[in-house]
Amino acid sequence: MDYTKVIEYVKEMTSQNGRPDNYPFRSRYEHIMRVYRWAIKIQAKEGGDLDIISLAALFHDIGWEPDRPHWEVSAEIAVEYLAEHDYDIAKIGRIGEIIMRHNDKDTTDELSLECRVVMDADLLDEVGAMSILWDSMATACEDDPTYKKAYYRIKNFYRINQPKISRCKTATGRTEYQKRMKCIEEYLNELERELF
Repeated sequence: MDYTKVIEYVKEMTSQNGRPDNYPFRSRYEHIMRVYRWAIKIQAKEGGDLDIISLAALFHDIGWEPDRPHWEVSAEIAVEYLAEHDYDIAKIGRIGEIIMRHNDKDTTDELSLECRVVMDADLLDEVGAMSILWDSMATACEDDPTYKKAYYRIKNFYRINQPKISRCKTATGRTEYQKRMKCIEEYLNELERELF
């Protein structure tokens, strides 16, 4: 599979699919590429079929229709694209299944290693330093932004997301999630010292 062409296709499709972004600074394509890079890093430690993991990560958020779950639309686009490019039919089915399941982070079902890797890569995006940046930029987009508003937004993210480590499906994902939560905790401690 020519990954350069796949990435070009993903970039084109995400720019045209009409999915509204919550904020002007959020890019669905950049999110996909970060998930793709994290999936490769997790796979290097956990194992699994790298092609299946890579392609599922690249296609996981490509689709959008207002009245259908994005994972359904994304899976359909992935299956169609891969079939048109004569990719292995058995692997196409596995990739489609991973894309269909990637958003079900609270499942206790038995999942393939490849699915668990992609789910963790998706969960890890925008957590840690990225979430601090996100919350700071989101606060700046609001009326009357202040440092204290950003602080409380970051603190709320930390409170809500700290227990979500239970969603991690791999040991590598759990380790990385813990590091990212520690990053936020340390940042909040320093910010409290400087702000109050």
